[in-house]
Amino acid sequence: MTQYTSPSVKKKVAVIGAGAAGLASAIRLQHAGYEVGIFEKEATPGGKMNRIELDGYRFDLGPSLVMLPDVYRDVFRSCGRDPEAYIPMEKLDPMYQVYFPRQSDEPIPVSGDLVSWTRTLESLSPEDAAGFLRYLSDMYKGFQVAWDSIIQRPFRRSRDFYNLAMLKKGLSMKAGGSAHQFIGKYISDERIQQIISFQTLYIGISPLQSPSFYTMIPAIQFLYGVWFLKGGMYSMTLAMERLFKELGGTLHTGTPIDEIVIEDGRAAGVRVGPETVSADFVVCNADFPYAMKQLVTDPQAKGKYTDAKIEQMEYSCSCFVMYLGMDRKYDEIDHIHNFIFDADLETNMTDIFEGNELERASFYVYIASKLDPSLAPDGKDGLYIMMPVSNSAAAQYEWNDETIAGYRSYLLNTLKTMRGFENIEQEIVVEKHFTPLDFESSFNAYNGAAFGLLPTLFQSSHMRPQSKSPTCENLYFNGSSTHPGAGVPIVLLSAKICAQELISDDQGILFGYD
Repeated sequence: MTQYTSPSVKKKVAVIGAGAAGLASAIRLQHAGYEVGIFEKEATPGGKMNRIELDGYRFDLGPSLVMLPDVYRDVFRSCGRDPEAYIPMEKLDPMYQVYFPRQSDEPIPVSGDLVSWTRTLESLSPEDAAGFLRYLSDMYKGFQVAWDSIIQRPFRRSRDFYNLAMLKKGLSMKAGGSAHQFIGKYISDERIQQIISFQTLYIGISPLQSPSFYTMIPAIQFLYGVWFLKGGMYSMTLAMERLFKELGGTLHTGTPIDEIVIEDGRAAGVRVGPETVSADFVVCNADFPYAMKQLVTDPQAKGKYTDAKIEQMEYSCSCFVMYLGMDRKYDEIDHIHNFIFDADLETNMTDIFEGNELERASFYVYIASKLDPSLAPDGKDGLYIMMPVSNSAAAQYEWNDETIAGYRSYLLNTLKTMRGFENIEQEIVVEKHFTPLDFESSFNAYNGAAFGLLPTLFQSSHMRPQSKSPTCENLYFNGSSTHPGAGVPIVLLSAKICAQELISDDQGILFGYD
């Protein structure tokens, strides 16, 4: 646990947004001796890691898979707390199961146990079992480099990235080509390729476009497992809110920020309607593109991120999500995490990222109430069905009732062909939908992009917006559009970097990045 020097007079930090990164950075700063207030525009904290409640059914709004559990636990350990007292977790095996409904009615279990998974690979494509093990070995080496030298550190200056030591490390990461091309070097079976390649969608980018080093995402799952939080992912939000308040922090919900107040090149607080709340530091967890266009009005403080620049940047995909309260338990379905591949990868990804309306697609069904019955009424299950779609700017179609009805029909009709879901439409008792327009209005997600800026090669690591503003003192950023990127464990790391950068600037503490 890092020891900090608490100033005799506590300095004030205003945190904009109570998303995962906003809460996590606020916790670290409050623990370090600052007086922290979070300003959240919604009625509840969590941002996209929130909850939908419908007639006794409770659904995670967005994220649902727990990866890299020690990153979650570190938020609590950094304050000297026992994570198990806040976020008890259960490791899942299999991690999830996948369906190819046009080929077979039987799901393929994807196990984190290498013996079990090797046997599954041998049953699918014996020659690809060895290829997978080579992939895992190579990716592990690349992950070690990325984890130690890129993911957990800031890049304030060009020389932080462009130096001989980093060049040598970068060569070991096998970063050439796309993620899908990279997987193809090891595996020939299209089903196995798709099982591994699709996971770049966890950070909102197509595997056909993604830099190959993002194939470390499935490797992380095989190396460290997939976990479940009792109560679902929203339990992490509630646990962080609890810890923040225990530490003495203040959370203001239903309080949208209108402007970051900048005086003499320095962030001096936030404006809430006609009122200015003074602060020594401002940490912005609002989506970076939105913040630079709407909250930072000083042209000098914007720096290179002018309105025109923000509009020209590339954005991730979005999601269409259905939350369905059902009138029965789905005992025929063996797992809470179910991925359905109803389209070939190239067609599906091309349609999403070129803005085409989807005719066939891959999607995901999450049944958290199978592991935690408290998330649904007695004897019932709730189904969370998520389909990646174009963001609102890329889409060449309108999001309206007709679009929603069309996607709803496609998803339900596809599920009807699968064992256990034959009567799904008649079993719905309550229903809600979430579209890219909802991501934009509820969370200020620019263009409705659910994962922020697209993590292309030129919008990753040192070329992604960094935590410390280079053009305004005492102003810091975190969240999915900043380095190191999207995904809950990664935005929790952005919160850690953000807090360390602020503390380093204020107290001169060096955190020893390699």
